[in-house]
Formats: sequence, C-alpha cells, structure tokens
Amino acid sequence: MSRRPILDRDMITRMTRLFATLATVIFGATLLAAQQSQYTPAPGAELLHRPLDQILDVNVRDGLVYYRALKGERGRLDRYVASLNVTPATYQGWSKRQQMAFWVNAYNAFVLATVINHYPLHGNVKQIPGAFDKTPWRAAGKTVTLDQIEKTILPEFKEPRLYLALGRGGVGSGRLRSEAYTGDRLDRQLADVQSEFVNDRHMYRLDRLANTVAVTPIMSWREADFVAAYGDKADAVFAQRSPIERAVIAFVTPHLLPSERELFKKNEFKTTFLEMDWRLNDLSGRVE
Repeated sequence: MSRRPILDRDMITRMTRLFATLATVIFGATLLAAQQSQYTPAPGAELLHRPLDQILDVNVRDGLVYYRALKGERGRLDRYVASLNVTPATYQGWSKRQQMAFWVNAYNAFVLATVINHYPLHGNVKQIPGAFDKTPWRAAGKTVTLDQIEKTILPEFKEPRLYLALGRGGVGSGRLRSEAYTGDRLDRQLADVQSEFVNDRHMYRLDRLANTVAVTPIMSWREADFVAAYGDKADAVFAQRSPIERAVIAFVTPHLLPSERELFKKNEFKTTFLEMDWRLNDLSGRVE
C-alpha cells in the first residue's frame, strides 16, 4: 500500500503564500481590466495626453500609485512617453497653457517610468542614481532631465503652482492627480492645487500650541518664483515679514478657516519649512 507524502510546516507555509500571491495577482488583474473598461476621458483631455489620463485614472488614488500594476502593463506608459517627443514646430504652435500642461504631464510620466524601471524599490526615488539630474528624456525635440524641466523650463512660465503639480515620486511632493493636465482646464486644475494645499499635511501644518505655520520645502526651493507671484499680495500687517513669508501668507490665506485667519492677523506666528517626505507614493505599501 503506497504512503501519502507528508507535508511539513514549511512546505504548507510556502504553498499558502503562493496561493495568496496568485489570488492577489488574479484579483488585481480583474480589477484593472474592469477599471479600464469603465474609463471615461476627463472633460477636455487633449488627444496627446489621453493615454496618460487613462493611466492616472486607473492607477492613482489619493495621490498614491499602483506601481506594481503599472509595471505589469507598462506598454501604454512607454508609448505615451515616446509620443512626447513632438516636433519643436508642433510645440511652438500650442498656447502657453497647453505648453505648461505638456511639461507637467511629461515630468510626471517620466517619474512614473523611472520608478517602474527600478520597481520594487529598496528605498525611495531619490536613491535611484541620476533619477533627477542625469537620466535623459526626449520631449518637444529636446533632451532633458527632470531637474532641467523643473529648474530651467517651468520658470519661464512664471506660474509657481506648477511646482506643486509635479509628482516627484514621494508622498511629500506634489500630490499626483488621477487625471492629466490639459490646456483648457489648467486654470481650474491649478486652482484646485492651491485650494487643496492647506488640507494636505505634507504641504501645510498649523500648530496652534507652538504658534507655528510650516509649509512644504518646495516653496523654499522655488522661493524666487513664489515671491515674484505672491510676495506683494499679503496684507500690509505683514509688511515686516520676509518676502517668502509674505508669499506663503498670500498663497494660503484665501483658503484658511475663519479661525485660522484670525490667528494669522495677530501676526505672532513663526513660519518654518517642513522636511520633504521622500517615501515612495506607492499604493501597494500604503503610507499615511
């Protein structure tokens, strides 16, 4: 009489993990297929950016990204990245708003591609050698790095809210939207970026007990741009504050609660900058 093989505890554990992994993959694929079949382009989504709009709609939730799923079907992202190398003549024919939307979308797509090229990461996106300052990308007939887009191209538009729209791959960087930016909706999208700023603890924190206002370091990195746009818009009561403090105050004040505005008017608070939280904005390993 033949004897049945005896399964030891380690083998049972490995088999359990295998079945759990298979179940997760199957469920994720099914969910992804269902979401893709239900995709409806955002109003005004330009033809060039429609593939990115779908990628973000399916793979981004509350600023976090399903990197594992995105890597599993990266063909659409790769094709979109390749499509960004339009001719200079085509680019020059666009409106200023279309050009701004183009560069924000390009930056965000390049970051997504950078992450999935190295996913799963053992650390954060800043630890990928040359991710921001050396890796070349082609866009609008130019060879650019992420840093060149942020530090050389975007300043030409004199619109500092663009820096807060950049999804740098960290939970403390700009909140990645579940839609692409488009020229005809850019004003509304950037207005949303500004209004959501005070509700994002990675962007803004008011500590009543310590009497401090802390904001994202992005505003200090791009200080000249924020000062130029908002430095002269703060109330006269803040005239003795530094230019960047006045810019911060003018930027956040329209969206504060009445009680917060009253605290601001006392003009006794200290302004500081938060530390950037570079933890990967990965929905697979959800962060708070």
